[in-house]
Amino acid sequence: MSALAAPKLTSRQQLECLALYGVLQGVPIYSGVALAIKLINAAEFVGEPFGAVTFVAMMSIFHALLTSGLGAKFPHFFRHSYEPLFADTTLSFSERVTRWLAQPNTALQLLSQALLLSALAIGVASIG
Repeated sequence: MSALAAPKLTSRQQLECLALYGVLQGVPIYSGVALAIKLINAAEFVGEPFGAVTFVAMMSIFHALLTSGLGAKFPHFFRHSYEPLFADTTLSFSERVTRWLAQPNTALQLLSQALLLSALAIGVASIG
């Protein structure tokens, strides 16, 4: 029996995969972390000019690199963040997003992130 090798990602597909992980998973998580840091008034780096943007961008890129690189190798450890659809070479960019949004766990994940960000934003806005 011959085993077929998985198609290798091109550089454009790798960039799309990283963008999907960074934008759809990393940005909501780390913007919530930045708001929580601001809320507890530990804003050493988030309080600096463009500090929150730099923090969210760097952590989202790190999240995308880590999840896309190690998620396939260690699916047990990355079971909540690794999404094989993002690296599927047979789908277009929009099809990957559409299929990811159609999954039932995605709606729960997006709803919980929206509620958390809303609560943190209200807390930060009430402080001043």
